[in-house]
Amino acid sequence: MNAQQKTIKGTVTAEADGMALPGVNVIVKGTSKGASTDFDGNYTIEVSGNDVTLLFSYIGYATKAVAVGDSNTINVALKEDLASLDEVVVVGYGSRRKSDVTGAVSSVKSEELNAFPVLDAAQALQGRAAGVVVQSNNGGEPGAPINIKIRGNTSINASSAPLIVVDGFVGATMPQPNDIQSMEVLKDASATAIYGSRGSNGVVLVTTKKGRSGKLTVEINSNYSIQNTSSELDLLNADQFASYQTALNPGYTPGNANTDWQNLLYDSGSTANHQFSFSGGSDNINFYASANYFKQDGVIINSEFERISFLSNIDAQVTDKLKLGLNLFGSRGAKDGVPTQSTGETANGGGDDVVGLTFRFAPDLGIQDANGLNTINSVGDNVDNPYAIATEAVNETKTDNYRANLYANYDIIEGLTFKTTFGYSTRNETFGLFRPSTLIVTAGGSTGGRAIIENFKRTILLSENYLTYKREIGKGDLTVLAGYSYQKNNTQRFAAGAQGFTSDSFSYHNLGGGSVQLIPTSSLSISEIQSQFGRLNYDYDDKYLLTATVRRDGASNFAANEKYAIFPSGAIGWKISNEDFLKNHETISNLKLRASYGLTGNQGISPYESLAKFDNIYAVTNGQTVSAVTPDQAANPDLKWETSYQTNIGLDLGLFNSKISLSLDYYNIDTKDLLINDQSQPEYFGFLTPASLKNVGEVNNKGFEINLNTRNISNDNFTWTTDFNWSTNKNEFVTLLDGQDLFQDASPGYFNIDRTHVLREGEAVGVFWGYDYQGVYQGGALPAGTAILPGAEAGDQLFADVDESGEITPADQKIIGNPNPDWTMGITNNFTYKDFDLNIFFQGVQGGDIMNLTAVQLFNGDSNATTDVLNSWTPSNTNTNIPRAKLRGKEISSRFVEDGSYIRLKNIAIGYNLPSNVVEKLGMDSVRLSFSGQNLLTFTNYSGLDPEVSYFGSGEAGSEESNTTNGFDFGNYPNVESFTFSVNLKF
Repeated sequence: MNAQQKTIKGTVTAEADGMALPGVNVIVKGTSKGASTDFDGNYTIEVSGNDVTLLFSYIGYATKAVAVGDSNTINVALKEDLASLDEVVVVGYGSRRKSDVTGAVSSVKSEELNAFPVLDAAQALQGRAAGVVVQSNNGGEPGAPINIKIRGNTSINASSAPLIVVDGFVGATMPQPNDIQSMEVLKDASATAIYGSRGSNGVVLVTTKKGRSGKLTVEINSNYSIQNTSSELDLLNADQFASYQTALNPGYTPGNANTDWQNLLYDSGSTANHQFSFSGGSDNINFYASANYFKQDGVIINSEFERISFLSNIDAQVTDKLKLGLNLFGSRGAKDGVPTQSTGETANGGGDDVVGLTFRFAPDLGIQDANGLNTINSVGDNVDNPYAIATEAVNETKTDNYRANLYANYDIIEGLTFKTTFGYSTRNETFGLFRPSTLIVTAGGSTGGRAIIENFKRTILLSENYLTYKREIGKGDLTVLAGYSYQKNNTQRFAAGAQGFTSDSFSYHNLGGGSVQLIPTSSLSISEIQSQFGRLNYDYDDKYLLTATVRRDGASNFAANEKYAIFPSGAIGWKISNEDFLKNHETISNLKLRASYGLTGNQGISPYESLAKFDNIYAVTNGQTVSAVTPDQAANPDLKWETSYQTNIGLDLGLFNSKISLSLDYYNIDTKDLLINDQSQPEYFGFLTPASLKNVGEVNNKGFEINLNTRNISNDNFTWTTDFNWSTNKNEFVTLLDGQDLFQDASPGYFNIDRTHVLREGEAVGVFWGYDYQGVYQGGALPAGTAILPGAEAGDQLFADVDESGEITPADQKIIGNPNPDWTMGITNNFTYKDFDLNIFFQGVQGGDIMNLTAVQLFNGDSNATTDVLNSWTPSNTNTNIPRAKLRGKEISSRFVEDGSYIRLKNIAIGYNLPSNVVEKLGMDSVRLSFSGQNLLTFTNYSGLDPEVSYFGSGEAGSEESNTTNGFDFGNYPNVESFTFSVNLKF
């Protein structure tokens, strides 16, 4: 062997079209020495002499071995491997070729998740997968949690959130996007039933990046964004406000300032996101490790979020039979927020809601009065000004997330594999609140300030063990899976508070300095799930597919005699394109029919809901505070699972060698034994909480989904691809408890309204409830079918007289809107021209009414208002739909229900990859620069700040009403538009 070193260069392309292939592994056979191709398909590698062989491997292509010989330049054309080109997708406890999948599964590519910077990879799902609705819980707030719903609301009081599984860890925290290799969304029962009770709301499977044998790869991703509010309300200035208030109250005394509260509160924000990773390995061990720093300064002053996280994966082939792996994840987040989305029950009139107060507060007042004290509103509710709250109130949240997952995979005999995993995760969250004495109203007047500390800690212990057996039987392939899973959740909470501090200097860090100690609270809850599961896949002659799954789950949340349930599913598939009459067809390259039916359960309720509960009460006897207990909740010995019965029919079609790929799915989900709070229990029973969970009612969700992918143009210099998805979901209550309506309220507490939406048989979930606005009463005879409120005059509101009583009473309220959209869509176009690329992504919603509670507040006369009130009805201005200026109650009516449809340019990005000759001189593998814009254009008729609304209402975030409180807008943190510059370096 000639040991003389020599340099081999070359280019790797695809045999079919000659396109360069970036990221091809080039390894010297029999060693761990390797390289990879750059964006233009070029590679360089050092070898020891001529008597060596290079191996070229790439996902979707057949591996090719080439002897070096005397050559210094070796160009290789890889042939598509039809077996591997058929993309492998991850399913529960395994993987399948995409062509063999019988369930409804959507895959999201890594480049889609990284198209623009986001805090949470869940945000990047928005508009990327049919049937998946993604929304921030509070607009563009830094660190705001993300809400995901798959195929609509299938529950009322139980959770409707999907199960997140990261590298096999059930219930994990979503990693940041740059660490994700692939993401699959499992939607129907055939795909999700392997997770049984955990899969009723869909499953999101995340696979993080792994190391590969060969050259050590180092990658740096860095981006920086400038952000601004996407819109502002057109509010009255000081002069307009004074005129407006004088019309309402001739004795009003105007202030001497002219303050634009929006201008004071809103500022330019920014986001910085930096990631460093390295990976590599040898024949026996591979590793991947990354660290990420994320910092966002919000568009509202004094709101920010900062997080540092790390992730590492190690996989070791210990022997020919034994493989070990370890996955570690950790993050520390710190959120300094401003209070938004108030429940309206704080202080006097929801006085700590910065965004709502920005709209409400009088513009003729300054930040401080003549005495140097923070101003208090001059009209309506007695509240502090928003600037003082934003700059002086403290809302801090610190969150630690850590996860470790260890696995061992052992090949027992040929075809039989055993895998065991053991995982542990912990989430520790501390929230600190402080309202200094300078916030006269919010802090409670002369109490000397108010402080609260809350702590939440959750630990999850997970152990899963399963056998997988694979065998060829004649023309068929059989795969059998059987396993056992155990998971234990331990949740601890405590809260303490004090008020009456002698100094504001210590914030919430010195509760002992308060003269009045608030009653502390603490709790411990433990829940367990143990399961046995199995799955059979049989593929006959690469044409006929069968999947059968069963899982038996036991959950401690339910009554003693109802803890266990069995969830089976079955699915069939037919690869029509592999039949003789279609094989090698010139047009149809793939045609497959799929059908599935199965059951999944939902155990997403708090522990101990089936048990009788007691609560603490306090009284004073002989000057001494004594504690006691009182019945809080009645026992329910029959509390059991919600169960969803799911049907899915799908078709996959590929045309012209899969240049056009189409997937169609129709689904129908009947969820029975709904877990609903039954409020019919008589109050004289003496329970503090008269409503208790029972299994009553049924809700139906049905819809249609389209995924279309096209390769429109593909040549040496230019490519153009399009990804389009479109989905509908219609939900309806089939039955409710005794057919009775269940009314709920999402308005701020100070509105003093008890009904904003209703659950009714035959209607969609959470439809709006209120009066049917018919315009402005012009005086004289009432139009047929209408009436007015008692004491109303010309210029006041006119409503439909539903009960034909001749006057407006609560009996005239009716369904006035539906917050559930007709359809959602996303469309992405990707263009490449030589070293340039362009990404254009639109996302949209059709239908979905919005209840504009902000407008309810701004049109009732006891706060500032939008300039629309300048067109209020007067005797000389009767051609208007806006009633006369008047102090009035906050009636919920169709006047404030608006169409929430929109189309949004979610992202547009242009990127440039430096040429290989420049990159080589820099000593790198690749350099990529890109510039992008997010949320730059929104086409909508909604009059509020943004049609993506998410006000959680008086029930508070995460409350039991969260599944039904949809489409409300009040005090949301504004959405943002961003401009981002990004750099990607690979070594």
